[in-house]
Amino acid sequence: MSADPDGSGEEEKGALRTALAGLTTRGRSFLAAGVAAAVCSYVLGQGDLLRVGLLLASLPLVCVAVVYRTRYRVAGSRRLSPARVPAGSEARVHLRIDNVSRLPTGLLMLQDRVPYVLGPRPRFVLDRVEAGGRREVSYRVRSDLRGRYPLGPLQLRLNDPFGMCELTRAFSAYDTLTVVPRVEPLPAVRLTGEAAGYGDGRHRSLALAGEDDVIPRGYRHGDDLRRVHWRSTARYGELMVRREEQPRRAHCTVLLDTRYVAHQGSGPDSGFEWAVSGAASAAVHLLERGYAVRLLTDTGSSVPGPDGGGGFSGSSHDSAETAGLMLDTLAVVDHSDDVGLSAAYDVLRGGNEGLLVAFFGDLDEEQSALAARMRQRTTAAVAFVLDGAAWARGVPGAGPQPLEERLRRLREAGWTALPVGPGSSLAQLWRQADAMGMAGTDAGPSVLGGKTGSWA
Repeated sequence: MSADPDGSGEEEKGALRTALAGLTTRGRSFLAAGVAAAVCSYVLGQGDLLRVGLLLASLPLVCVAVVYRTRYRVAGSRRLSPARVPAGSEARVHLRIDNVSRLPTGLLMLQDRVPYVLGPRPRFVLDRVEAGGRREVSYRVRSDLRGRYPLGPLQLRLNDPFGMCELTRAFSAYDTLTVVPRVEPLPAVRLTGEAAGYGDGRHRSLALAGEDDVIPRGYRHGDDLRRVHWRSTARYGELMVRREEQPRRAHCTVLLDTRYVAHQGSGPDSGFEWAVSGAASAAVHLLERGYAVRLLTDTGSSVPGPDGGGGFSGSSHDSAETAGLMLDTLAVVDHSDDVGLSAAYDVLRGGNEGLLVAFFGDLDEEQSALAARMRQRTTAAVAFVLDGAAWARGVPGAGPQPLEERLRRLREAGWTALPVGPGSSLAQLWRQADAMGMAGTDAGPSVLGGKTGSWA
């Protein structure tokens, strides 16, 4: 008796027992009939009946052996297209089955496990996969609720050609579908704090710089030879190139109020989901305009994070990556247990934050005063304040009178504050905020129009 230190023999025995347990009703009937025929042949002394019994009993056992061998020779894979979709949009899932054995398979049934919010569990039937062959199928998933949804594991049901044995195999790999908030295109209005240093102004500053004003650096592989600074090369004895001037970028903070006490209702049409979608739309729009954007919640957490630039995105080349990171964060953001905005205020008062775009829920008197003080640390600020009572009733303009008092207090502090009710369009509110800023209303200084500022 040979030793089995790694336990592979026990694993093989367990797999064989699983295969025997996969006998179908037909296979069990054949096996029972074969055993009964063998017993009858012994009792009656009929040798021909014994041969029939052995044939009936051996057929399902041979099918078990075939399915058992095929169990480890079928590979499955999954591919999402795309892996990140907006809420309400469809994604296609591609499944691929490869028969890597030397024997053809019997009837196969594929089943992929998906969360119920993505739709019914998809099932596919494949007739026969030849040796070394492959089959590809696909299905579509859709969700109106943002979130991260696991897909898998893929289950494969193997059958022998005679239908004697059926074995279900579950692959270990799974994928994740990320459903991000809807992003609404916003009009390109002139924003206060828009990045200076782009366009003609930056080129003029380079033209006015003399040779002595150039700060060279060592040549790196891939640098354009036209940027070689020959005077510095002769001085240092190695190739030196002119250092590229980095354009200055405007900073913007998108503040999202996630407090549970500040929002009423739930579901895709709730006010909280409107605020999440609005924050996503504003962040993506400002990144496309060249801003260094930070996403901040009432809990004080920020994206991209506190490691670089105070949480703001870095160079303009990583805007797409930053937008994806923010959308992934907003895909799973949920209500917080905080009752106030003090954590966000502590982050904002650390320095001049440039433009501030806030999406507030219900504000009581204390939180309105705190939000008003946030304006002191910014060059410009615009607030979209949700009318909680109106969202709860589903009727625009059904909110209480104190909402106007909250808006007035924010406007006196310099905010461009706008109420948000059910069915409101962020694009229209964006234009309205721009008009309020340029008209010089009681919203305070111009927020979405006027002369731009710059940040180094």
